[in-house]
Amino acid sequence: MALKTPNFITPSLQSNLLSKPKPRFVAIQSTTAPSSTPINLTPNWSPTSWKSKKAVQIPVYPNKDELDSVLKELERFPPLVFAGEARNLEARLAEAAMGKAFLLQGGDCAESFKEFTANNIRDTFRVLLQMGIVLAFGAGKHIIKVGRMAGQFAKPRSDPFETKNGVTLPSYQGDNINHEAFDEKSRTPDPQRLLRAYAQSASTLNLLRSFATGGYAAMQRVTQWNLDFVEHSEQGDRYMELAQRVDETLGFMAACGLTPEHPIMTTTEFYTSHECLHLPYEQALTREDSTSGLYYDCSAHMVWVGERTRQLDGAHVEFLRGISNPLGIKVSDKMDPKELVKLCEILNPHNKAGRLTIITRMGAANMPVKLPHLIRAVRQAGLIATWSELRAFFDVHEKEGSHPGGVHLEMTGQNVTECVGGSKAVTLDDLSSRYHTHCDPRLNASQSLELAFAISERLRGTRIRSSSAFLNGRQGRGSVA
Repeated sequence: MALKTPNFITPSLQSNLLSKPKPRFVAIQSTTAPSSTPINLTPNWSPTSWKSKKAVQIPVYPNKDELDSVLKELERFPPLVFAGEARNLEARLAEAAMGKAFLLQGGDCAESFKEFTANNIRDTFRVLLQMGIVLAFGAGKHIIKVGRMAGQFAKPRSDPFETKNGVTLPSYQGDNINHEAFDEKSRTPDPQRLLRAYAQSASTLNLLRSFATGGYAAMQRVTQWNLDFVEHSEQGDRYMELAQRVDETLGFMAACGLTPEHPIMTTTEFYTSHECLHLPYEQALTREDSTSGLYYDCSAHMVWVGERTRQLDGAHVEFLRGISNPLGIKVSDKMDPKELVKLCEILNPHNKAGRLTIITRMGAANMPVKLPHLIRAVRQAGLIATWSELRAFFDVHEKEGSHPGGVHLEMTGQNVTECVGGSKAVTLDDLSSRYHTHCDPRLNASQSLELAFAISERLRGTRIRSSSAFLNGRQGRGSVA
């Protein structure tokens, strides 16, 4: 779904925002190569070939016939997204890999059935738009907006079972599999939940498309939202200064003919993503593209493999290597550099631009120690990389001379209190007041936007230094001539 807006920090989220409980701020790297020629169908692969490999994190359904019936029904359903949209996202990610764009990826840790409302979808979409404006102004480049929405249901678990008061039941694995209530009926995997997940994803995508193209994403509207945030912020003066610059820029654009009614000012590109975890569901929504002959997982524009499912000889890697969507790889401090290179080679054998996005999550303490080795290994293997996270992440990339290409975070547009910190000072004592997540903690709307200002200021500083170095270089060459 290509859902289009021209794209706008103070380091106000201090280290207290990163104290526990905290969201996952994730580094993003898109591995690419100069060539973007079409590739042939993956040899020795089919949408079902993953079944010949060891599969982990797949729920065990007591009624296999019912599961098979549901999967066959899903196979007949329309695709949720289209191959051309996924190709558009891949082209955008290729730009991020070259430092010409920046990826903003965020949304719920896990979507739920009970919190499925139009307002919740709207609020998360709105915050991502606000963040995109702030980041674009600082980075001076296109912001690729990808939501962890319309499919981020299943969650990996370190243990398939959970024990309470002597009772052992299957672990909660996400609303598309079972229910979080601790009783036998709730925790038994139910195939019918896959149908409900599809329906909720379809409805979410429908609303997102309407928001992105129906005027809700108009540039002037988004900047007014930001001004509202500024007025209620403790650091309002610094934010107001940045907001005024954006307003002046919009005035200049209007004077040049880009009026508020121009399509580029009223629409935005927006894409969806989720972890590729429930392989039977992902297979059921995989389609062969009639224009290219390639297979696409039409449950989302982008899917990623997680820390627990990235085994080189595992079922998830086997499935992902054959689909043509942009792919993500989540990487922690446990990742061996050689293994990362091998995984990239399996998932992107043609070294295609924009194909892979490496999402690093290793924390500020491990980042300076572990990340440089991963960056060097990828670069020495001949792969161009784009990365992202917070302060330590930017520091490492600056030293390594590589591109910080994006940020991936768990956030929501709701007014929750799940992460400490921010200008509105959510404290440890405040966490219980609105701690609604049934998975990992999320940034709330204010914290998310404040973080965007912090990243934007860092990107703007990098851009100004690069421009100055370029101009000084030209002046030096001119004097010699």
